[in-house]
Amino acid sequence: MTVHFVLPGGVADPTSPSGGNAYDRRVTAGLRDLGVDVREIVVTGGWPRPDDTARRELGRALAAIGDGAVVLLDGLVACGVPEVVVPHASRLRLVVLVHLPLADETGLPPSVAERLDAAERECLRAVRAVVATSPSAARRLTAHHGPADVHVVTPGADPAPLATGTDGASRLLCVASLTPRKGHDVLVAALATVADLPWTCAFVGPEPPGSPIRDLIAHHDLADRFSLPGPLTGSPLEHAYATADLFVLPSRAETYGMVVTEAVARGVPVIASAVPDALGEGGLLLPPGDVGSFALALRRWLTDGEWRCVLRERALARRAELSTWDVAAAGLAAVLRGVSR
Repeated sequence: MTVHFVLPGGVADPTSPSGGNAYDRRVTAGLRDLGVDVREIVVTGGWPRPDDTARRELGRALAAIGDGAVVLLDGLVACGVPEVVVPHASRLRLVVLVHLPLADETGLPPSVAERLDAAERECLRAVRAVVATSPSAARRLTAHHGPADVHVVTPGADPAPLATGTDGASRLLCVASLTPRKGHDVLVAALATVADLPWTCAFVGPEPPGSPIRDLIAHHDLADRFSLPGPLTGSPLEHAYATADLFVLPSRAETYGMVVTEAVARGVPVIASAVPDALGEGGLLLPPGDVGSFALALRRWLTDGEWRCVLRERALARRAELSTWDVAAAGLAAVLRGVSR
């Protein structure tokens, strides 16, 4: 089977290690291991709201694919431009992989979110199949957009050695791009309420221009408590996980939350929001955007040794449940074979 995989331009950029990019890379490798001929088509542009040049590039790429071919499109590229994608739906076997519904991105003006939502609906209703990366996302897409065929292919997690941590309590880690949707402001505000206790926190991830997080940290006089090393990969990222006592992800919205399973794979306890499918029963799930709940949970974590043991036990139990990238690739291959018939 041959599959044309249409990807956003940042998928191979090590300075942009998003969950969506990582998922795309891992399932591509997994599909190839299964004997699928994956032909990558990388289209640069400001997706999901590209300029005319990027639209034309995507249109030319789709037009160059022969009739009847199976085409997997990253939703970041496809869902915002139905006028480019939908005209090919009658001759190509289109499958869209949705990492995050477009309107769920935090901070969009209401008019922009509404336009993206309508565009996404038009696109998803036109294609042969839709792949969501979590059960909750699949339910939401089905209820909200009503596409004909939605499948779930959750991310895998690589086996990893158990983290050693530091003193068992004080070293906090958050791995996420410093964008409003990830809720770093919530975490800074919550940690400001426990400044009387010993802790440090690392914000690992890309820092977009104009991010207010450093100013917010300075406002709370916490500069000596935080480190912001930027995006990490390989050994430096492994070291960050290995030395973490607690993983914290205060996201306002997530489709899955791969960094949570990466933490749990190392037995690191987790306090997070908006990641029910990734976390399962493996940690403490809090309401998104709730500074008070995070503040209470962090104070309890830092002062209650018995509760820390409970969270570690939850993480270890969830660790034993995690699936692999081989399973994810096999699930995606099954969807693609289904539309190829």
